[in-house]
Amino acid sequence: MPLNHLWATWRSDYVQGIERSRDEDTDFGDIADSGQTLFERILNSGLPDAETYVVRRDSECFVMLNRFPYTTGHSMVLPNRAVADLEDLTAAEQDQLWRLVRGTVVALKAGMHCDGVNVGINLGIVAGGSQVDHLHVHVVPRWQGDANFMTVAGETRVLPVSLDEAWNTIRSAWPRD
Repeated sequence: MPLNHLWATWRSDYVQGIERSRDEDTDFGDIADSGQTLFERILNSGLPDAETYVVRRDSECFVMLNRFPYTTGHSMVLPNRAVADLEDLTAAEQDQLWRLVRGTVVALKAGMHCDGVNVGINLGIVAGGSQVDHLHVHVVPRWQGDANFMTVAGETRVLPVSLDEAWNTIRSAWPRD
């Protein structure tokens, strides 16, 4: 049986940008590289949240969509400042981080109508982290039957909802405080 190809050329920027993402100013405004992490550059870019996919900003932490998601609506919750490890969070950051994780789960269930949610953190390179200089909690919606043959056999993800649509949906479904 011949091998089929499903081209996903939009991922080229991600594949080529992993190493340089910590060293270069990418597409996130006119911020000179001052040692900021990728996530700090996104948060401080001055670009509209609709362009950076920042779903929510609070005093200590923020929520944004993952530009290279595992599944539609894949979100990340992060402290505003670069903190690599859980034990380096202040009490205020810790409290707000987990409140925003909860808010993200509520918004995903209400807006995306998911059947379940994976919540996880990769601390360090050996744990699977690709941006280990800035702690982030992954909040990934899941649906019954969403593990189809494309992911299992084809090692390909099919994302039926655009980032723009997911951003609007999650923001609209964000719980009232």
